[in-house]
Amino acid sequence: MKKSVQQLRLKRKFSEEFKRSIVLEYEGGGISVRELSLRYQIHLSSIYKWIHRYSVYQRQGYVIVEKQSSKSEELKRLRARIQELERTVGQKQLQIEYLEKLIELASEEYQIDIKKKSATQSSSGSANTPKR
Repeated sequence: MKKSVQQLRLKRKFSEEFKRSIVLEYEGGGISVRELSLRYQIHLSSIYKWIHRYSVYQRQGYVIVEKQSSKSEELKRLRARIQELERTVGQKQLQIEYLEKLIELASEEYQIDIKKKSATQSSSGSANTPKR
């Protein structure tokens, strides 16, 4: 005897107050419909229906246009920039290690201390000139 497992689909009901709060959050301009959908785990079409039904702008005959560069797009752009900078830092670190090894090998080959010794005092520049 085989037992089958069925998944129950939960149908959620949202209060009118909740729907209006979602629409107000959207109309505030700081968040896109997609971001609201992800945040509250609500299907996009439901949010669009609520905007159509409860939006103040809808009743006044305005057309709502979402910005293409929402916060999620900005986040993607910043992550790409971070990756680019990390790659650059890695390349620079490799260059530094390469040059340090080159200096070390040249020092051994030519029997000269190419690196400036840390005990050496730095020059103070030109001597003081007398005042006139």
